[in-house]
Amino acid sequence: MIIQVVTLFPEMMAGVFETSIMKRAQDKALVELRLVPLRWFGVGPHRITDDYPFGGGVGMVLRPDVVVPAVEWAMMHHALPGKVVVTSAQGTPFGQKTAEAWSHCEHLIFVAGHYEGVDQRAIDLLRAEEVSVGDFVVTGGELPVMIMVDAVVRLLPGVLGARGGALEDSFSQDLDGLLEGPQYTRPQNYRNLEVPGVLVSGNHAKVADYKRNVRQEVTRSRRPDLLHDSDVHLLKKGGDTGGLH
Repeated sequence: MIIQVVTLFPEMMAGVFETSIMKRAQDKALVELRLVPLRWFGVGPHRITDDYPFGGGVGMVLRPDVVVPAVEWAMMHHALPGKVVVTSAQGTPFGQKTAEAWSHCEHLIFVAGHYEGVDQRAIDLLRAEEVSVGDFVVTGGELPVMIMVDAVVRLLPGVLGARGGALEDSFSQDLDGLLEGPQYTRPQNYRNLEVPGVLVSGNHAKVADYKRNVRQEVTRSRRPDLLHDSDVHLLKKGGDTGGLH
């Protein structure tokens, strides 16, 4: 997979892309991460990338004659056409399902939005998907892009050390979209708090039942919007939740 990021501030992203899971994935040649400085394509001797919005309003807007050439340049450097994603507070919410879908793409191009956003003509011409990482506003699109890239890259086969580890994360389809339950490690007793006995019982069937029930209870209490109708019906009937009440 190749992931390219068109950004005004490539220096913000370089450190993240060169550490931890990102670095491991690149070292294994499982992904190639490229940063495309938007300033390269700026207009005039000062390489201007933004301008005032037509119709008035506060802030500046990234120019279409800067963003479009930058993305087209990125596309020219890969044989396969890329899926273009623009960060935007007005975009569709990003979630685990989206990350899983994107992990099957060969080529992703992210445009880190800035100021009041990207000229709509650039979005239309590039057939870009506008995506948001939450109902809040940050200074620029670099942080959202880093979040999305990390979520996608860790799903690529061979990236994580534990086989299938990403499939057991919160929101994953292997967990039916539920939240993951609490985790425990050694010591078994810490400040008079014990690890639940079933987890150290060695009974794999009981452990699996316990984890499933705990996932449902945690999801019900924290994110009931994620529960399926069948899960809600089970919990209303007083299904076993592993003693978490």
